[in-house]
Amino acid sequence: MGENMFQKLKHKYAHARASQKKIWLLTCVGIVLVFLIVMTALFVVRSHNKPTSSVSSVPESGATQVRDPLTGMFVDQVHANQQVYGVMIDEHVDARPQSGIDQAFLVIEAPVEAGIPRLLAFFSQDEKVDKIGPIRSARPYYVDWALEFGALYTHVGGSNEALDKITTGATFDLNQFWHDPQFWRSTDRDAPHNVYTSTDRLGAYVKAKQDAGRPAPLYGVWKFKTTKPEEVFPSRFTISYTNPDYVFSWGYDVAQKTYVRLFDDQIMKTKEGNEIHADNVAVVITDVAVIDTYGRKSVRTTGQGTAYVFQDGTKTEAIWKKPTASERLRFFNKDGTEMEMNPGHTWIEVIGDESQLNHLEP
Repeated sequence: MGENMFQKLKHKYAHARASQKKIWLLTCVGIVLVFLIVMTALFVVRSHNKPTSSVSSVPESGATQVRDPLTGMFVDQVHANQQVYGVMIDEHVDARPQSGIDQAFLVIEAPVEAGIPRLLAFFSQDEKVDKIGPIRSARPYYVDWALEFGALYTHVGGSNEALDKITTGATFDLNQFWHDPQFWRSTDRDAPHNVYTSTDRLGAYVKAKQDAGRPAPLYGVWKFKTTKPEEVFPSRFTISYTNPDYVFSWGYDVAQKTYVRLFDDQIMKTKEGNEIHADNVAVVITDVAVIDTYGRKSVRTTGQGTAYVFQDGTKTEAIWKKPTASERLRFFNKDGTEMEMNPGHTWIEVIGDESQLNHLEP
C-alpha cells in the first residue's frame, strides 16, 4: 500500500512539473509576441512621421542628400546623366501666358525676328510637367545651347539655317513636323501659337531611342553655392528688346529671396497661374546681326564676352565663356574664377548691346 501511495505521489509530482514547464513556455512565447507587437507599432509610427520632402536647397543636419547636377538643389537621389529636354517656347504676345516655363531649371531668352525674343526652356527627365508651350520653330543659335546638354531639342519646324545645322550636326532632334504624336494642338488658341507637349510624351520618345541603343548624355555642370547669403537687397533691372511689347523686368523679392519676372509692372504668370521666378538671372552681351530680309538673326554663342550676373539683389560684372557649341556656357569673375550659382532656377537673357540692360538701383 505504501508503494502504491508513493507511485501516486510520484505521478502527481511529475504532472505538476510538466504543467509548470508548459506555463513557463507559454509565458516566454507571450513575452516574445508582445515585444514583436510593440516594436512593429514603433516602426509604423516612425515611418508615418518621417518627413516626405525629397528636395531642398540646404540639407538637414545629418542628412545624406546629394546635389542635383542641373539645379544644385539637394535631393535624395540623382539619376546619373539624366536626359534633358530643350523646348523652344513662343514669346509672341498672342502666346502669353505660356505653360510650364516656371518649372524649367534653365531658360535662355534671345532675339529672333521683328524685335521678338524666343525662349529655350530646359527640363530634366525626372521632372513631371503636364503642359509645355506654346512651341515654336528652331533657330541655329538655340541649337548650340541645346548641344550643351545633349538635350532633346524640341521644336516645330525651323529656319533653313537651323534645319541644316540639325541635319548635319549631332543634335538629338524632335521636330513636330515628323513626330506629331509627341505634341498636341490646343483648341483655345489660334495657330501657330497652340502647339504643346509634356515631359511624359518627351520621356516616351527618349525611352524608345534609349531602348534602341542611344547612350545617356554627358554634360558639364556649374558650381553652386554651399551657403546662403547673409544679406539680400531689393533691386530691379529691365531687359529691352527692340519691340516695346517685349520689355521685361526682374525685381528681387526680399521676402521670397528670389527674382520675379515682370511685364508692364505686373508679375508675369503661366497659364496655370504660377509666378515666374529665378534664383539667378545672367545677362549675356554678344554679337547679334540681321542676316536676311525677313529679319532673321545670327547670334554668336561661342567664345567669350561681357556678362552681368544678378544674385540676391546684387549685380556682378562677369565674363561669359563657351569654348565650343557642345560645352557649357559658364560665367567667370574678373579674377578668372568660375562664379558659383544659387541653387534653383536660372534665366539667361541674351542681348546685342549693353544699352538694352537698365539696372534700376533701389
